[in-house]
Amino acid sequence: MSALAQVLQQISAREPLFHHRDLVYSAETFDRETSDDFWEVGASGRVYQRDQVRDGILERLATEDEDVMLADGWQTEDHHVRALGADTYLFTYVLRGQGRVTRRSTVWRGSPERGWQALYHQGTVVQESA
Repeated sequence: MSALAQVLQQISAREPLFHHRDLVYSAETFDRETSDDFWEVGASGRVYQRDQVRDGILERLATEDEDVMLADGWQTEDHHVRALGADTYLFTYVLRGQGRVTRRSTVWRGSPERGWQALYHQGTVVQESA
């Protein structure tokens, strides 16, 4: 297996990141999984800084059942990875669930000291064709 195929396999297992209770289940694990300068552009087009995303995730964790975090019927597909630089990768995929389809992209950095960390994430709703 090529090095890029290994990266694709490792990152694919982590996405959608904020819906895996085994990866993100507290403020500490959120901080471990994201870089200090992490930010996100939501499906609405709004920009969210790391603290805002963390607060939203922690609120969802406190109010939703574990089964809702990665709901039955959610599907990821069309996984792709592209090297952007040393140990930095763009991962893109399609997420189907909750009555909508979104195209997602996450920039990941991997290091032996910190493991994988998300640097940036964006989700864009796919509009149905007329």
